[in-house]
Amino acid sequence: MCGRFNLIDSPEIQWLCETLGISLFPHQGSRDIAPGGTIAIVHNAGGQRKVSDAIWWLFLDHATLKPNYKYASFNSRYDKLSQKRSISYQPYRESRCIIPASAFVEGLGDKKTYHKIELEKSAIAFGGLYKEHLNRQTGELVYSASIITLPPLVPQWNAIHPKSMPLMLDFEDEALVEKWLDPEFSDVEEFEALLEPRVQKNMVVTKIGKPSKWDPIEDSFMIRK
Repeated sequence: MCGRFNLIDSPEIQWLCETLGISLFPHQGSRDIAPGGTIAIVHNAGGQRKVSDAIWWLFLDHATLKPNYKYASFNSRYDKLSQKRSISYQPYRESRCIIPASAFVEGLGDKKTYHKIELEKSAIAFGGLYKEHLNRQTGELVYSASIITLPPLVPQWNAIHPKSMPLMLDFEDEALVEKWLDPEFSDVEEFEALLEPRVQKNMVVTKIGKPSKWDPIEDSFMIRK
């Protein structure tokens, strides 16, 4: 994943919130979110679904609770989830989350070709992981998070981002959402099918100029399920 997404109030986002039984705060919306920024995560806290602010970088410096830039942990690769020494191994089994979004940006890797990806008539529910940290000075909890990434999807994806694509969950599947957010559910073998890349909903893809500007420079096209 290139490393940018946005979260904009819309009927699609409102539908996601209603389906998940959550509410987003106005400050959690943004037209451009980059790694290290603040994102909203949906997780289970005390048996209840909760929306919390989190730093979009799973591995934080223990002293400062700021992103540890030695490790690019804003994404968690699918093939690292089963490696016991990886940063994502324990969170995948104990602290999964959903990261709501409206659209995201993928880069080809040549530093000049970028695309905006949306789901047709739907918000996006990224499959994510989070960690909980205690701020020893304030006593407050600080959350950090990452988005799980999968192998490339379909031939069309090679011209968008040939290395990976983000995991997007079907937030209308209540049984899946319950298990995904349940910190007591550790039978992650049930999630193996999720790690197989596929198009669950039609994707609207638009070539853009500067990633932070999200400015379209060509007509959109569709990748269909």
